Order: sequence, then C-alpha cells, then structure tokens
Amino acid sequence: MSTIEPNWLSLLWFILFATICGVSLLIVSGMFPLGHDPEGRRRSGLTMLLVLGNAALLAALVIGTGFYGYSELRWSTLVVVTGLIVLFAPGLFEEWRWSIGGIKTQLLILVGVQVVALLVLNRVGGAVLPFVS
Repeated sequence: MSTIEPNWLSLLWFILFATICGVSLLIVSGMFPLGHDPEGRRRSGLTMLLVLGNAALLAALVIGTGFYGYSELRWSTLVVVTGLIVLFAPGLFEEWRWSIGGIKTQLLILVGVQVVALLVLNRVGGAVLPFVS
C-alpha cells in the first residue's frame, strides 16, 4: 500500500470526505430550482433557506476536501480516488432511501452531516487547512 500511496490514513479521510461531498452534491442539486419541488408545489421559505445553507456548507466542504487531498495525497491518487467517487456516488445516492420525516427533516440531517464533516476535516487537516481554523 505504501508504494501506491504512502499517506494511507489521509487517503481514508479523503475518501470519507469526498464521498460525503459526492452524495451531498446529488441531494442538494436535486433541490433546484428553489421555487418548486418535483411535484410542482411551492416550497416554504424555511425549505429554501435549508437548501441554500446546504449549498453553502457543500461549497465549503468541497473546497476544504480538495485542498486537503491536494496537500496530503499524490496527484495520481487524488485523480483516481476522485474519479471513483464521482463514478460510484450516484449508486450510493440511489440506495440512500429516506424514510424519516419530510424534506425539512432530511435537509436538517444533511446540514448536520456536513457540519460534522467540516469539523472533523478541521480537526484532521488543521495543519494543512489554516484558513478553516
């Protein structure tokens, strides 16, 4: 393993963060356009605020994860792992069936997942991500 990627612990963290980014991107992108849901009903102001909050958290997580991967991993590892995650994230998204509450509850859970991921990313990559801390 060390001949492929000497920093395997950072690789595992990057895989986790990038997977969260990939699945979150699919969930958040499905919420646009903001004004209407897929059934054609109007969304409430709170739902639109949650979608925009999720989009902002996702942008911060993608930037932090990309910078973490760029500074900790080999370029070839970064490209291959990111490609695999982009390839398999839709499969994870399809298997992620929400039986919990409504859309607001699901978006609140996604906010929680992204906030925890950002906090862990700050803790794990604090030395290479000085702008986050």
